[in-house]
Amino acid sequence: MEKRLTYDNWNEQTQLNIIEENKDFLDILKWAYRTYGDSILYSCSFGAEGIVLLDLISKIAPGARVVFLDTGVHFKETYDLIEQVKKKYPVLRIDLIKPDLSLEQQAEKHGERLWETNPNLCCNLRKLQPLAKELGQVDAWISGLRREQSPTRKHVEYINKDERFKKVKICPLIHWTWDDVWNYIQLNDLPYNPLHDQDYPSIGCETCTLPAEGSSRSGRWSSFGKTECGLHQA
Repeated sequence: MEKRLTYDNWNEQTQLNIIEENKDFLDILKWAYRTYGDSILYSCSFGAEGIVLLDLISKIAPGARVVFLDTGVHFKETYDLIEQVKKKYPVLRIDLIKPDLSLEQQAEKHGERLWETNPNLCCNLRKLQPLAKELGQVDAWISGLRREQSPTRKHVEYINKDERFKKVKICPLIHWTWDDVWNYIQLNDLPYNPLHDQDYPSIGCETCTLPAEGSSRSGRWSSFGKTECGLHQA
């Protein structure tokens, strides 16, 4: 019987024991799907890390549920990639999750171009609230966070108590480097967002993403001193 952690029965010693028994990314991913079954989902942004995880999950857990937070203002390249991925991995259940407010309704209620006037509220309405609804149906979720991505992510563990959504968050790629991610994509001939070839290491909404250097998230919300939408903050 697999050890099943939830937010409500969280125990740090159990967390450490599970990590000790499952020493690498593949072990953790297999443990996650054995343990949670249908009570886990992968929230995928379809960046480079996302493509790696989609490929791994397709081999480990056919039928796994993947959600994409469709804000309505993503790059065309991102939407095109999603269609490619759906065709490549028909074994995965990929759902595009939309906010309660359309862009027109949001503009009417909060003003035009909310991402420029109040990006935190925009992220809350178009990302956090939709994901919270989806996570309300499961005990755990998977994320492609890597420790080297930013200072705010350097302490992420394989298994985390997620205070934001009151769930267990599993991050199999924490020890991967940017080079590791791209080596995997190239060796396995995986599709990826062509914006990565135009100096976009981290790709979010078109309205809030600029090119950046290396694997940095500095191109996200660059005018606001903001590098996180809030999905991964306690």
